[in-house]
Amino acid sequence: MMKRVFVFNPDKCCACSACMMGCMDQNDIDLAAGGSCYRRTFDQEIEEADGSNTCVYLSAACMHCTDAPCIDACPAGCLGKDPETGFTVYDNTNCIGCKSCAMACPFGVPSFNRMGKMQKCDGCIERQLHGMEPACTRVCPTGALKCYTEEEYEAARIEKSVKKVLGAL
Repeated sequence: MMKRVFVFNPDKCCACSACMMGCMDQNDIDLAAGGSCYRRTFDQEIEEADGSNTCVYLSAACMHCTDAPCIDACPAGCLGKDPETGFTVYDNTNCIGCKSCAMACPFGVPSFNRMGKMQKCDGCIERQLHGMEPACTRVCPTGALKCYTEEEYEAARIEKSVKKVLGAL
């Protein structure tokens, strides 16, 4: 398996929060019992230069940073990089609940369950290792959220750049 990346296109998002629901279902997250979803959705109203307003939608989860500061911050060694996918994964068996990972994360991603153990998005690594899509991308009805291999992502970026150049001719 090759390294993977999540890509979100806000222009395609319809603000349905299906990605969040898929994540909660896949990870058995019960919000009523104090659980916290690994993927969150947001909307923001932005004032345009002409004075009109536009609503922008966002779906966000762990960014699986290349140099993930949460990994270095964890004194118990619970976090690491999966060599196949490149995702930041965890085994919270030895988690001491110190919250160092959460403090180190620039996006505030790691959360803590009722037992005081860290939890976060792992890119649905088990699903991906078995050839399936992450739950959040599988349920996105508009294709706003996708998970690509690095090679697929680069090829799509190059194709988009070529179309832009050809369109300008």
